[in-house]
Amino acid sequence: MIQAIAFYIFATLTIASAVFVIMARNPVHSVLWLILAFFNAAGLMVLTGAEFIAMLLVIVYVGAVAVLFLFVVMMLDIDFAELRAGFIRNFPLGILVALVLLAEIIFGIFAKNAGALKLGTPDGTAATPAGAPNIEAIGAVLYGKYLFLFEAAGVILLVAMIGAIVLTHRQRSDVRGQKISKQIARRPEEATVNVKPEVGKGVQL
Repeated sequence: MIQAIAFYIFATLTIASAVFVIMARNPVHSVLWLILAFFNAAGLMVLTGAEFIAMLLVIVYVGAVAVLFLFVVMMLDIDFAELRAGFIRNFPLGILVALVLLAEIIFGIFAKNAGALKLGTPDGTAATPAGAPNIEAIGAVLYGKYLFLFEAAGVILLVAMIGAIVLTHRQRSDVRGQKISKQIARRPEEATVNVKPEVGKGVQL
């Protein structure tokens, strides 16, 4: 009984948050509603026993993606009048995209009712061990059978990150670089100069 009540609460909050993401006029409020939707979706995953997916929703989507969206939206100088003008101009294209998505959803429903695809008979090698939680089972598979593929994916992501930094890094010619060794080797008599300005002559810069 408590599981059914929790399911309806999480599902209702998730749907309501998703609606407010679209309906909110302020982009910052939209991102905050999106974070609330992610949290409630994580609650639904916990109810179904998928703890690993719930953890991914909180850590990856809420902790990284949604916070990144929030910072980007807050730093942007958004002109709402220009946004409204762009909405009216691109309204026909938006209707076309919506119709295409609706057609895909209807096609998917008919395809589902026609019968599922037969992908083969499982051999039981990927079954979760008895008494082991989902997180332990996924960890055993990732760091056991797919260890080298997992490490290769991490190396590829690292190379992509370094490449993005190298491609976007630009040295400014109008800003002098800091030379630590020259600053350390500088002597006190070279750093300060005693000047005795005459009365009414001002200060020489």
